[in-house]
Amino acid sequence: MPNERAILLVEDNPDDEALTLHALSRGGITHPVVVVHDGVEATDYLFGTGIHAGRRTEDLPAVVLLDLKLPRVDGLEVLRRIRADARTALLPVVILTTSRESLDLRQAYSLGANSYIRKPVDFERFERAIALIGAYWLDLNETAETVSRSPY
Repeated sequence: MPNERAILLVEDNPDDEALTLHALSRGGITHPVVVVHDGVEATDYLFGTGIHAGRRTEDLPAVVLLDLKLPRVDGLEVLRRIRADARTALLPVVILTTSRESLDLRQAYSLGANSYIRKPVDFERFERAIALIGAYWLDLNETAETVSRSPY
């Protein structure tokens, strides 16, 4: 569909990026995927700055899949910036990480993460997790933007 909103994948590990893209494809998720590789590029994309200057910032992704352990600006700081800006404050953000640190989990939720998922090591489990993420966040979830576009 030409009007499908993109998924923003924020992932610095090329292997995890390839696995996630493969899992999205195998899960039947047809939304376009925008991939950025660090926290600076993620915020540049969302706010139309830096290398993404001039991008239409009204075209927000349907969901952000955000790794925590990122170069330059970590995922928690990206999440903090997303929630601090009125344009992106309600944007669904799913933490998709290998971190097993309970502090990371608590901080992510306290900063407004919508979900926190640990990347399974086993590819079949990872593939199922990505398919479930897609089914929920792209097909079932009602966003504030969806409601504001409703004719009722």
